[in-house]
Amino acid sequence: MGNINLVLLPILALIGGSIMLYLGAEGLVRGSSSLALRKGISSLVVGLTIVAFGTSSPEFVVSITSALKGNSAIAFGNIVGSNICNIALILGVAAIITPIKVNIRLIKSDIIIMIAVTILLIFLILDKNLGQLDGLILLVGIIWYVFFTLYTAKKDRKKLDLELPKEVRGRTIKDIFFIVFGVTLLVIGANLFIDGAIKIAKFLEVSDVVIGLSVVAVGTSLPELATSIVAAVKKEADISIGNIVGSNIFNILGILGIASLLHPISLTGANSINIVDIAVMIIVSVILLPLAYTKLTMSRLEGLFLFFLYIAYIFYMYFYRIQEFSYF
Repeated sequence: MGNINLVLLPILALIGGSIMLYLGAEGLVRGSSSLALRKGISSLVVGLTIVAFGTSSPEFVVSITSALKGNSAIAFGNIVGSNICNIALILGVAAIITPIKVNIRLIKSDIIIMIAVTILLIFLILDKNLGQLDGLILLVGIIWYVFFTLYTAKKDRKKLDLELPKEVRGRTIKDIFFIVFGVTLLVIGANLFIDGAIKIAKFLEVSDVVIGLSVVAVGTSLPELATSIVAAVKKEADISIGNIVGSNIFNILGILGIASLLHPISLTGANSINIVDIAVMIIVSVILLPLAYTKLTMSRLEGLFLFFLYIAYIFYMYFYRIQEFSYF
C-alpha cells in the first residue's frame, strides 16, 4: 500500500499540475490576445509574441522554479525538450490534421532567427554552464526580438480592432481577470508538476534529465499543442506556426535568460545533457526551414515526417539512455 501511494500521489500531482498549466495558459492567452487584437496587432505578430509568450508560460514557471530550487537538469532539459516537442510533435500533429500555409515572413526572418538563437545557445553552454553573463546576453536578445517584431509589423499592420464587435472591444476587466487567473494557475500547477515529476523519477530510478526532456517537456507544451491545432483547424495558419516559432525563440532567450540570471545553471555531473539531445534540437530547428519553404505549406506528409522523428527520439531516450554517454 505504501508503494502504491508513493506512485499514485506523484501521478495525481503530475495530472493535476498539467491541467492547471493548461487552463492557466489558456486564460493568459485568451486575455492577452484579446487586449492585443483591440490594439490592431496582426495575427502573425500575435502568434509570434502574445500567443507564443503566453503558451510558453508553463515552461517559464517550471524552468524558473527548477533553477531556483537548484535543479538544473529540469530547468535546462525542459527547454531543450519543449523546443524539440514544439516542432517535431506539435507542428507535426497540426500539419497531419490539416496542411498549414506558411507566411513568407517566417521563412525570411523568424525561422532563421530561431535557428540562430539555437546556435547561440550551443556556444554559450560550451563551458557546461549558463552563468549570469550568459543570461544577460540572452535577455538582450529577447528584448531585441520583441522590438524587431513590432517594428517590422508596422509596415503591413492591420487594424483588427475595427473588425471586432463592441462587446469584445470593451472587455478589458474580463481580460485582466483571465490574465491574473491564468498566472495564478500556472504558478500552482508548475509546482505540482515539478514535484510529481521529480518523485516519479526517483521512484523509477530514471534521471531527472530524461524526465525533463520528455514528461515535463510534453506537459508544459500542452498549451502550444492546443493552440496550434485549434488555430490550424480554424485556418489561422499565422497563429498556428507563429506560436511554435515564437515560443522556441522565447524559451531560449527569455526563459533561459531569466533563469540563468537568477541562478546559474550547471550542466555537469548528474545535470549533464547528452549531446544527442542538443543535436536533435538543432536538427528539428534547421529542418523546419526547407519544410516550410516547399510550396509555402506544411503538408500532411511533412507533418508525418516530423511526428515519426519525435517518436524515434522518445524511443531513443527510453531504450538507450539507461547508460548515459557522450555528454555535451
